[in-house]
Amino acid sequence: MRAPDHLIWRLSHFNNHRRAISFVQQFQETLCVYSGPVQQLYTNYEISVPEQDHRSLIILPNPYAYHDTFNGIPEEAVKKTGITIIPGDLAGKEGLYMTLPMRDSNGKRVMRNVPLKVGLLTLMRQEKPEAPFLPVITKGDLRSFRKDDPCLHLQRIVPQMIRERSAMEVGSIQRVIREKLQVYL
Repeated sequence: MRAPDHLIWRLSHFNNHRRAISFVQQFQETLCVYSGPVQQLYTNYEISVPEQDHRSLIILPNPYAYHDTFNGIPEEAVKKTGITIIPGDLAGKEGLYMTLPMRDSNGKRVMRNVPLKVGLLTLMRQEKPEAPFLPVITKGDLRSFRKDDPCLHLQRIVPQMIRERSAMEVGSIQRVIREKLQVYL
């Protein structure tokens, strides 16, 4: 049986497929995956590598945890952030780092690398109650930096844009995303 295309992430843009796979697999328990074509948010999934194809990976929602999949999340509720997670060695450090878009003293846009924990805490402190920072990943967010180095672009869910779900369900989405991030804080 072949997986639906929206669950298959191609890795052909990476020279080192194994490094890309290892990099993204470390987020399996900590970042939710959003799939626009089916308007679903997967909070409990496995990242699988097909035996016959090491140039792709498959996001497999846990079929026994249907309650961990949120349905009816419109694509317009998921926004690009311009924020990426990178391996620390790209910043000359160890661990995971976040690349945050900022403004310098002249108002020019610059990218700043900060430890993942520092970046998450900063974003959470700056958020407003009506606009919490709720990061998710989507197909296409695993990107290559210099052909070999993986980085992960973050999207965010905007709760106010989820109009077809109850306030209780939207609250559950926020809670599960935040609970998964606690490992970094």
